[in-house]
Amino acid sequence: MSLSREELERYARHIVLAEIGGPGQHKLKAARVLVIGAGGLGAPALMYLAAAGIGTLGILDDDEVSLSNLQRQVIHDTAAVGKAKVDSAAASIARINPHVAVERLRSRLDDATAIDLVSDYDVVVDGSDNIATRYIASDACMECRRPLVTAAVGRFDGSLTTLKPYEAGPDGQPNPGYRDIFPEPPPDGLLPTCAEVGILGALTGVMGSLQALEVVKLITGVGEPLIGRLLLFDSLSMRFETVRYARSDDSESLRATSRL
Repeated sequence: MSLSREELERYARHIVLAEIGGPGQHKLKAARVLVIGAGGLGAPALMYLAAAGIGTLGILDDDEVSLSNLQRQVIHDTAAVGKAKVDSAAASIARINPHVAVERLRSRLDDATAIDLVSDYDVVVDGSDNIATRYIASDACMECRRPLVTAAVGRFDGSLTTLKPYEAGPDGQPNPGYRDIFPEPPPDGLLPTCAEVGILGALTGVMGSLQALEVVKLITGVGEPLIGRLLLFDSLSMRFETVRYARSDDSESLRATSRL
């Protein structure tokens, strides 16, 4: 899969990076990435993945754009209100990078469809806004042996990790999964929605962009993904904290290791 002259110029700032170069950009072009949710997290993730030259982006979302989305869901604009989010996001991606193929999946992730959907992609980004979908996504990615980059936000705080529980780490121990951080979902209604408590718009931009960064690292092999590490971000104090966690059957589920 070659890069055209236009693509070589478009991705020049990637290609001059010795760690990525032409081979890394070819990997990005060949990659298929599924983004669950075209909302607060999915919007910036999709935009940066499109700009990075991901060959195929799958957008999974069954919702329509509402006026209250526009404070943070930057892939949509005022003219998109009332339109399907997958259609609005696809139109924005076409404007950002016409070399990216988009697969519009106007539905929700559920137990019946998750395996078939996830198995069709190389990497999955979880930008969903509910706990049930996060468990379904993590279980499906485990079953299909696909990396999962998952994030969550609440009011002024965000968290992010990368999951590859089907592989072993450098120490030979199995990597942890989502259920090692959150063994059981909380009772229904325990966690308030952003409509109830609010959300700082730019916070989702920070966390969604970090998700895109993790995906690029996974595909190109650059750097160290957040496997076995949970990144916590407090936007009010502008502080990042990294917490290590392990398979719950091997050791303590969470171990704080560093503050950045």
